[in-house]
Amino acid sequence: MSKSKKIMLAVFTLLSIFFIALDQVTKYLAILYLKGAESIKLIKGVLELHYLENKGAAFGVLQGQKFFILFIGVVFLVVLLFCLIKLPDKKKYNLFYYLGSAMIAGAIGNMIDRIRFDYVVDFIYFSLIDFPIFNVADIYITVSVFVLAVAVLFFYKEEDFEFLNFKSKKYRELK
Repeated sequence: MSKSKKIMLAVFTLLSIFFIALDQVTKYLAILYLKGAESIKLIKGVLELHYLENKGAAFGVLQGQKFFILFIGVVFLVVLLFCLIKLPDKKKYNLFYYLGSAMIAGAIGNMIDRIRFDYVVDFIYFSLIDFPIFNVADIYITVSVFVLAVAVLFFYKEEDFEFLNFKSKKYRELK
């Protein structure tokens, strides 16, 4: 493994740890100050802090399916880590380390809640559009997936992902 790849994996690891810690601190504060309390209106009619215990997945689907959701989360983490490890050692792929750290931190942050509490602590509510209540980990996942989609659709080419194709001649030559 090259020195630059080791550096990017170290950056990925440190960012992931930082993002997980930030998510857990915000959830701790939500439990401490919002649980059992009135919503805090940050911008009247637009944005509130409102405590919610979500026993499901995104948007409250799969209520009470803790082990299935955890299983899907573990599969997601394994696939994402595999892709990050397989990334070629080229600067144009560095974006994937940053996005991967946010996605993994979001998944792990919500998994920690599911394991500790049997639910995920949600507390951010956009009342203007009556959007489902979410948390910082959800922001990490949503924003990174959106940026990844834009990058894949508009900046990268199909051949930039040959490293994920085990049957291609290019992949065998890269080994």
